[in-house]
Amino acid sequence: IALQPRQQSETSSHLKKKKKKGQVQWSTPLIPALWEAEADDSGDDDEAATPADKSELHHTLKNLSLKLDDLSTCNDLIAKHGAALQRSLNELDGLKIPSETGEKLKAVNERATLFRITSNAMINACRDFLELAEIHSRKWQRALQYEQEQRVHLEETIEQLAKQHNSLERAFRGAPGRPANPSKSFSEGSLLTPKGEDSEEDEDTEYFDAMEDSTSFITVITEAKEDRKAEGSSGTSSVDWSSTDNVLDGASLVPKGSSKVKRRVRIPNKPNYSLNLWSIMKNCIGRELSRIPMPVNFNEPLSMLQRLTEDLEYHHLLDKAVHCTSSVEQMCLVAAFSVSSYSTTVHRIAKPFNPMLGETFELDRLDDMGLRSLCEQVSHHPPSAAHYVFSKHGWSLWQEITISSKFRGKYISIMPLGAIHLEFQASGNHYVWRKSTSTVHNIIVGKLWIDQSGDIEIVNHKTNDRCQLKFLPYSYFSKEPARKVTGVVSDSQGKAHYVLSGSWDEQMECSKVVHSSPSSPSSDGKQKTVYQTLSAKLLWKKYPLPENAENMYYFSELALTLNEHEEGVAPTDSRLRPDQRLMEKGRWDEANTEKQRLEEKQRLSRRRRLEACVPGSSCSSEEEKEADTYTPLWFEKRLDPLTGEMACVYKGGYWEAKEKQDWHMCPNIF
Repeated sequence: IALQPRQQSETSSHLKKKKKKGQVQWSTPLIPALWEAEADDSGDDDEAATPADKSELHHTLKNLSLKLDDLSTCNDLIAKHGAALQRSLNELDGLKIPSETGEKLKAVNERATLFRITSNAMINACRDFLELAEIHSRKWQRALQYEQEQRVHLEETIEQLAKQHNSLERAFRGAPGRPANPSKSFSEGSLLTPKGEDSEEDEDTEYFDAMEDSTSFITVITEAKEDRKAEGSSGTSSVDWSSTDNVLDGASLVPKGSSKVKRRVRIPNKPNYSLNLWSIMKNCIGRELSRIPMPVNFNEPLSMLQRLTEDLEYHHLLDKAVHCTSSVEQMCLVAAFSVSSYSTTVHRIAKPFNPMLGETFELDRLDDMGLRSLCEQVSHHPPSAAHYVFSKHGWSLWQEITISSKFRGKYISIMPLGAIHLEFQASGNHYVWRKSTSTVHNIIVGKLWIDQSGDIEIVNHKTNDRCQLKFLPYSYFSKEPARKVTGVVSDSQGKAHYVLSGSWDEQMECSKVVHSSPSSPSSDGKQKTVYQTLSAKLLWKKYPLPENAENMYYFSELALTLNEHEEGVAPTDSRLRPDQRLMEKGRWDEANTEKQRLEEKQRLSRRRRLEACVPGSSCSSEEEKEADTYTPLWFEKRLDPLTGEMACVYKGGYWEAKEKQDWHMCPNIF
């Protein structure tokens, strides 16, 4: 009996050694956040067992239970007979008459025999139990090892397929028979796709599978003299094209304003840290990216609030639009401005820091840019930021952008939700539009690259002028150039006035429409509109990147200045965020530690707010509770009369507080 515990201990030790050798490898996947909303709700999903596995497990547990019952019975018998043997031995010790010794010794022997038999039965039952446990332990080890090998094999297969995919792409690009880009004198574009075909609405749409024939209008550039004759004979009263040269032509060539403040022109070079994105993201397929905590290695040293402010880099387009007397001409510049906000994303595949709840960012550049901008993180789940811009040139812009993002396995979809408002004070023209979908490709293997796709409709709610913009998704098999954007500006009657064309990473041009007519139906029954236009005029051209930009996260000149230390800002300003500052300095290990501290501090504050929510209130979900218990400091929720949605609008007070340096109302978030 004394040997059995040692056998069991040896067996247990033997199993532990097997685990150490790798025959059984239990692992909990590390679920790290591309929008990083600090993972307080994230966790691994449980995998459901199959019916066959459940049946086998039940049968095994039943057998083990029966063996345990045998052991229990033997234990009871040993206790019973052991007590009887003890009594007999006590009686033997008390004997004084030798004649009785024989009978008592006989009884002792009988008891001892019964005890020995029961003990042997218990030993046999323990041996059977251990043998059964070892057999099933080995079986489970083999099953787990097989599943692990299958998983590794599947990952290797996926990577191999991705490499073959890239090889085919390179071979196709190098093929001698690949069609060239269309000439400048004949360009094709496309308007909005029919409802239900919008690539933004379908989560499973693969953006690189765009059809080759996706055009719905054709632009033909003709001579100016013929155009003016045709225009005059048609009786239209459009503004003469030559009169718009001073407004639309060379709009992007405006020199940048001089500033009294010396701005920095570089930041520390990005350290060369190697980290495999796929090794982290493969366990996050289908998850909301704002609930996946990720290290700063995948970030750039700017917050989402600063990235929103970057949209103002080409603010001079709106400054020029103020002077337009024609609303359709003004629409061209507004459309160019909306496209220009994507020009900084072509090389910027790193994600910005997800702001802390209550975090702010100001851009006070009245001296050189003629504007003041304020952003505030007004929601944490989902991540949402409110933005307000005032320009001394006569326009204001405001928006509330909520980021919705999903990892699809091959690519990441980033869908900004919310309307952007732009108002010109003098004319009262009020423009509203929404952002397009961004897609990050080559998550599995290869070089990451980003694409913009979908449709944008810009509406002037005063005149009902409209601009339909389409961002063509990149296709390996399309004759269209990469990153192409096309569009048409039309008035309230639906008459086209300008055709827009270009790319979202380089430039945009506009061409005045002098005549339009439907083309003959194609073989598939589709009919396109043919626009006869004057020669194109440049609306916007991207500024060149600073020297050494590839080692500075591909930041533009404006982006390099956004995180520069500045006196007098609110204590919640992104410039004061410690983990972001440490990352910018290249101290990434310290930045990761600091980031974890800030996330835990934010989770603690969130739990306190949720616990303080009044029981029985209308809040049904945690997100509703959070929205109900948190109030933004500089913005307030209002009903947008144009979109019918609730949105955060600037309520004032920030710049007055800055002037007084009175920040007592600001929360301690860092």
